[in-house]
Amino acid sequence: MTIRRFPMVDSTLSMLARGYAWLPGLLRHTGGAPARLRVMGKPAVAIRGPEAARFFYDERHVRRAGALPEPVQATLTGKGAVHTLDGPAHRSRKAMFLSVLADPERVADLVDQVGECWDARAATWADGREVVMFDEAGRAITEAVCRWSGVPLDPADVDGTARDLVSLVDGFGTLGARHWRARRARVRLEKRLARLLSEPAGVAPGSVAALVAGHRDEDGEQLTPQLAAVELLNIIRPTVAVAWYVAFAAHALHRWPDNRARLSGGDPAYAEAFAQEVRRFYPFAPYVGGQAVKDLSWRGEQIPEGALVLLDLYGQHHDEARWDRPYSFDPKRFLDVGIGRDDLIPQGGGDPHTGHRCPGEAVAVGVLRALAVRLARLSYTVPDQDLRIPLNRIPTLPRSGFRITGVRISRERAVPLRSSKV
Repeated sequence: MTIRRFPMVDSTLSMLARGYAWLPGLLRHTGGAPARLRVMGKPAVAIRGPEAARFFYDERHVRRAGALPEPVQATLTGKGAVHTLDGPAHRSRKAMFLSVLADPERVADLVDQVGECWDARAATWADGREVVMFDEAGRAITEAVCRWSGVPLDPADVDGTARDLVSLVDGFGTLGARHWRARRARVRLEKRLARLLSEPAGVAPGSVAALVAGHRDEDGEQLTPQLAAVELLNIIRPTVAVAWYVAFAAHALHRWPDNRARLSGGDPAYAEAFAQEVRRFYPFAPYVGGQAVKDLSWRGEQIPEGALVLLDLYGQHHDEARWDRPYSFDPKRFLDVGIGRDDLIPQGGGDPHTGHRCPGEAVAVGVLRALAVRLARLSYTVPDQDLRIPLNRIPTLPRSGFRITGVRISRERAVPLRSSKV
């Protein structure tokens, strides 16, 4: 067994400065072997690949409880959320999410409602004004997911609610102004949802909100209104985060317009492949972390109990040993080719029923697939703008948010949203 000391120099500043390129750079230096480093004063080991994902998501090896730093809980996930649990407590809470997000009919209904809200907003874009695709996607998805989940939302409140939900995601990877904006947004959203969930008469029977409000944990205790608000946000907020992928899809159609004709034809297989390539090619979550449950060994590398274990997501999706021409955008790589469970992991690896993989992955793919086809059928002009995607910003985005003008609505038939793959 290889025994090496952890470096004395802390890499936290490098992590913040280099963003998505940080772990890939370290693992490139080691030739893909585990990298030993120190982060936030703690020893850490960085690993990558499908086998590493299976190792990382095995609760006998790595635990998430206590691993999520407070700034992430105060913005992205909420305190006391399912992400901070392990073992039976995690599985019991996770079952609530799976009952909603793994139900094909509920997922298809949500995708349908996103499409309806998108179409209604798109009908207003033909007035000649400039439209920011990222912002419009966030508003359409916010309106749809709130309606679908049973959260009342006045039309006048859509813009502000969308801004707050986007802020939760936008602020988790920084300690600057975006972070503090996200903290304030979480306080507002949790207070609002806690008030709703504390009044049973205000929650529609059978709705997602009612399901969360009535959930009982492994110990038989019902969630407090505050904790129920946290978990309802953990259904709504990741759905709104698909706005990032929609902006990336618009970016891909602009840079590689040959995809537009086939995508606009509504071929479900190609729409699926395009959505998966957007999720592989473009950066979203850079890595995930946990703590070693006990003294471990990974490929002969000793990992002491309590050390941080970092799984490199972005690097795995651009690993030349795993993907042909990984820095080329090519949806065809996913046509007629099975995707291994732990090959493509932009929303985490492992089994969503037993581990920490995002249970809303089907929602993300379904919404992205439907809106990508709509984008391909939309006629518009892309004015001069800054379309660079900075890798030192987490989460990143085309700098301009992808602006369009001169929108003309296609008269083609509605996009088929339901699919056996939803």
